[in-house]
Amino acid sequence: MAALLSSQSQCRFSAAAPRSSVSARRSCFDGHRRPLWFRRLGFCCSSSSSRFRTLDSGWGDVPKKNSFHLKECAISIALAIGLVTGVPTLDWPAHASPLGPVLPDLSVLISGPPIKDPGALLRYALPINNKAIREVQKPLEDITDSLKISGVRALDLVQRNVRQASRALSQGRTLILSSVAESKKEHGQVLVDKLAAGMEELQRIIEERDRDAIAPKQKELLQYVGDVEEDMVDGFPYEVPEEYSSLPLLKGRATVDMKVKVKDNPNIQDCVFRIVLDGYNAPVTAGNFLDLVERHFYDGMEIQRADGFVVQTGDPEGPAEGFIDPSTEKIRSIPLEIMVAGDKTPVYGATLEELGRYKAQTRLPFNAFGTMAMARDEFDDNSASSQVFWLLKESELTPSNANILDGRYAVFGYVTENEDYLADLKVGDVIESIQVVSGLDNLVNPSYKIVG
Repeated sequence: MAALLSSQSQCRFSAAAPRSSVSARRSCFDGHRRPLWFRRLGFCCSSSSSRFRTLDSGWGDVPKKNSFHLKECAISIALAIGLVTGVPTLDWPAHASPLGPVLPDLSVLISGPPIKDPGALLRYALPINNKAIREVQKPLEDITDSLKISGVRALDLVQRNVRQASRALSQGRTLILSSVAESKKEHGQVLVDKLAAGMEELQRIIEERDRDAIAPKQKELLQYVGDVEEDMVDGFPYEVPEEYSSLPLLKGRATVDMKVKVKDNPNIQDCVFRIVLDGYNAPVTAGNFLDLVERHFYDGMEIQRADGFVVQTGDPEGPAEGFIDPSTEKIRSIPLEIMVAGDKTPVYGATLEELGRYKAQTRLPFNAFGTMAMARDEFDDNSASSQVFWLLKESELTPSNANILDGRYAVFGYVTENEDYLADLKVGDVIESIQVVSGLDNLVNPSYKIVG
């Protein structure tokens, strides 16, 4: 995983005092008749109001912009119900499903409070099974909770965490290196050495009672841990179904930087969001997005929805709701793709609800602020194309410890840097560029290289 960016260096701020503003919001249908799925629901959400608005029973053809709002409304309804009740009560499948990463140690996700840190979610999502490195990782992650304790007790807890991690590394070093892919042995050795040295430095920081220096060093050490774990992955762990194998596929991970020009905000002028795309658990979905990034599809595109629940974009100008493939002159659609914890390959073309897997845990859950997923049409599981959204809420869990959105939307990555500033984006803010930082060599069947 590429090193994370500094929040301060990637967002430019003004010294002006904070100012609250309410963006003008549009109605779900802008006066048009409702489509079929709202005939079942009997109401629709309005982006200009927090209330639901009753509609008549008429329905018919809905222009493109209304269809785009359908994607918005279905997400809002699912989120609203999840936040209020914690349990999905809709009798219709949401318009985009999640996917999840490979997590060998399922107890990490299933027991205890849900993991909300995007870096931790990505580490546990890797298709590896090495207990020794996880025993180093866990106490280092626990430092975050230890630092929340007030007073000197926090430093005592952090010291205990570091000693536990250091002991685990010392005892498990051989087992850790034995799992590193043969072609990456030398790199893995260097990383483990840096990890050991970094723990000694962190121990000195604690002894000096320099509380402010702990979190940055913790972040550095967890970066080393994540890099070692990625070096354990040797090749791509499974075959993508033949019917999707010719699509752009991300067989591994990639990191991109999305630069957004923020309008009408005296506190933030522009910001760079670092996003990690997980092709191990969503090769088709992540590959589709990375291919569009290399086509500069999103460059210059506005944020098209920002309502406090999600930030959404990807709807191109013109009648089409997705990316028109020049080779076919048709919208390129991709299947709904969900990786379930414990499965070896993703599920395609159906939500977990439709499959009756109500208690299944997804490998890439909607636990983190800034979870990235695909939007799609309500009744077509395989209609996602280019429209993407980022979750702005830590959604409630169902009694089975599943997120209300898990199994419905295809998650394929997380914002790992500056995610908090997603909440400051508004409709009309412009994506100046999305640039690949690393992992482009993991993209298979890239269509952007095909002329015509």
